[in-house]
Amino acid sequence: MGLTYKKVMATSYDKLTASAKAWDDMAAEFKKAESAYASATRGLSSQTNWTGIAQGNASLNFAGTQYEYAAAQAQAKAVANLLRDAHGQFTELKQRLESLVADARKDHMTVDDEGNVRPDMTQKERYAYVHDPDGQALLAQYNKAANSWADQIKKYVKAFEDADAGVKMALEAAVKDSNKDAFTGKDATFNGFNAGAKSDIEEYELEYAKDVATRLNSGEKVSNADVEGLNRVLRDNGNTAFKHHTEFGRDFVSVLGAEGTIKLSNTLNNVAHSGDSGRKGLYGDTNKALANTLSNATQMVFVEGQKNPAYGTKEYQQAFEKWSKTPDAKFYNDFMSDLKKAGLDKFDLDVAADKAPMTRGQGQEIRGYQGLVTLMQQGGGYSPQFLGDLTDQMIDAEKKDKDVWDLYGQFEGKKDGWFANDPVDGTLGIMSRDPATATGYLDPNADGDKNRLEHLLTQRDWNTVNTADWRGNIEIVGNDTFDKDVRAGLGLALEAATTGRPPGSPGEDLGRHSEAEARIMHDTINLLDYGDAEGKEGKSDRTGKADEVLKKEDFANMRDPLARALVTYTQDTGDILAGDGTGGRVGKGDEYAHGDDSRIQNSRTSVLRFMRGISDVPEGEEPENFNLLYQAQLGYMAEQLTSETYANGDAITPRAQKIGEVYGSMTALGGDLRIGQLEAANSLAGDNRFYGYHFGGGLITGIPVIGDMAQRSVDIGLNQWLSAIQAENGMVAREDRSTRNDAAQDALDAFFQNWHEQQPGGASEAVTNVAKGEAQQSYNAGRATTIDALKAKV
Repeated sequence: MGLTYKKVMATSYDKLTASAKAWDDMAAEFKKAESAYASATRGLSSQTNWTGIAQGNASLNFAGTQYEYAAAQAQAKAVANLLRDAHGQFTELKQRLESLVADARKDHMTVDDEGNVRPDMTQKERYAYVHDPDGQALLAQYNKAANSWADQIKKYVKAFEDADAGVKMALEAAVKDSNKDAFTGKDATFNGFNAGAKSDIEEYELEYAKDVATRLNSGEKVSNADVEGLNRVLRDNGNTAFKHHTEFGRDFVSVLGAEGTIKLSNTLNNVAHSGDSGRKGLYGDTNKALANTLSNATQMVFVEGQKNPAYGTKEYQQAFEKWSKTPDAKFYNDFMSDLKKAGLDKFDLDVAADKAPMTRGQGQEIRGYQGLVTLMQQGGGYSPQFLGDLTDQMIDAEKKDKDVWDLYGQFEGKKDGWFANDPVDGTLGIMSRDPATATGYLDPNADGDKNRLEHLLTQRDWNTVNTADWRGNIEIVGNDTFDKDVRAGLGLALEAATTGRPPGSPGEDLGRHSEAEARIMHDTINLLDYGDAEGKEGKSDRTGKADEVLKKEDFANMRDPLARALVTYTQDTGDILAGDGTGGRVGKGDEYAHGDDSRIQNSRTSVLRFMRGISDVPEGEEPENFNLLYQAQLGYMAEQLTSETYANGDAITPRAQKIGEVYGSMTALGGDLRIGQLEAANSLAGDNRFYGYHFGGGLITGIPVIGDMAQRSVDIGLNQWLSAIQAENGMVAREDRSTRNDAAQDALDAFFQNWHEQQPGGASEAVTNVAKGEAQQSYNAGRATTIDALKAKV
């Protein structure tokens, strides 16, 4: 039976230090015995009248026994130190577990003696569970939190099991005679005491892991038990609860080198993604442990006890350059230098070989970087510097050979998408998990002359799939093409970099952004629209084409992340559409850099084309991104409208004009979408509420959080809004600015009427009527601007 939470918490680990003291005392006794034996035998072996074979044998026996006394001391001291090492590990883990349980209890959870977790609900909450219609939802929320705490407790109990197994491995090895001096003749006893006993648990685990990894890389048959042992050793020593996790990672990766690390991962992946159901899980888990070992190995702390400066800043670069010249940086510098060669070397990987055209009569090999990034996708917590340097190395390589990653076959979907055939995009996807890393890497002000953002958006060759026709044995090379997951990593990295949040995060209160975040979003819009970060100021001779670019099939994976990112800029884009942006209607070549109140300053037409591009979806699918953008804008307008009181028509006029113009722009933008999609969505909408919901009635992920009164102002039937957009469709297609869209204007009137009725004090009817009239006039201006922005390009 394995360890349990109860055993972990009830065990007294001080017994280990008491045992260690006893082993130290034993070593001291062996020392006394050795001295006494030496004194007793020294005189016998030195007698001048004792010669011959008997004297020679006696001398050898005396020396052998003397050696064993010394070996016994070494073994006893090593066992003592191993027990102290075990005490340190168990104590650290128990303290972490106790802290975790304390945090769970602070989160209103009850943790019993068996480690089970349940919500510690108040009497009021229990009553709600029984009597309130929302009680079940409340209970589900509490149970989800309880399960999360329980899972964390189980992970710590598993960590105890791993550490315990490591202690057992070390103790068993320490008392086994290494016979390290047998060849010199000093050690004459084959199964005696261990003169080579080590005092560190991790040394024994490293030795074991090295042996198993070497045999795997050599193609030897390795038992499942040994692979499980390797998995446990890497998992145990990768635990960040232990201070040695970085040192162990460096030691293990140093043993393998960059080439050996890649080869080991490929070997594990060949089994993990094979049809061998008996070993797939084990080999896959071992690869995850290897990925986290690499992550630990490449960590860096510039000043002990201090947090590193933010990646991408001048302070960070100065600190890194200083650290890179210290002895602590030796592993990292050596590994990255080693990787420049190993990353471009070719390796075997079954999934790639199987994709090679049969008529070629041979398989195909992958590049080392492809294998490395495939490995890294299974881990996490990589240092920003490692991710940035690795990506830069790969970009440098592909600039020299744009076809360096090209392979035959598609590597996409659940079956083959795990393989990072495009390692640059794969690393960008890993970056997206840590928004600060993505921001620091993609910020144009932080990359010197690398122009990373511009290169990735406008210059890089994303076609990594070889094509060919065969006429007998003659290969006719075709044009390269792309996988269905092309640019998926880039899209996620841009979302993280421009928002400061992980991709797909829930909606938050509307706010502004940091200078770096706003700069990346500003430049992204301009690069996709004009091919120049400064927008029209940089390329005045070019017509903006962001809508056309983003409609392309190979940009499909960028649309959702960019839509989720842009919705966090709703205040900026709403102001821009209304002509109130800090850059005016024509925009400026750079962002509005003002600390955490920074904003994008793109032109109104660029923003509209960008919105239209990210709203595009394949025929028959719901235009969810447009719905997200549209509702976010109406929510922002409603929040602005409800944030003040208006004594007269003059007071509300500017706000009503802004709302009308933004609403006109967004309605015309929706009208440019395929009418079939909106018709299908309209039939699903029924009487669903508007704000925060999909056309089909489900909640929208990432919708901005607005006040209750503002939300009530836009809680009008979804059908009403969809009818307005559908009516706009034909007019936008015809570039018709003059025909009235009665459905849209009725919906706009309904918006203000709903606002009027929802106010606690209520605005006067006269003020509401002024608002309606001003909004209707501005609505037409917004429509016209949008139609111009989206009209056929010349």
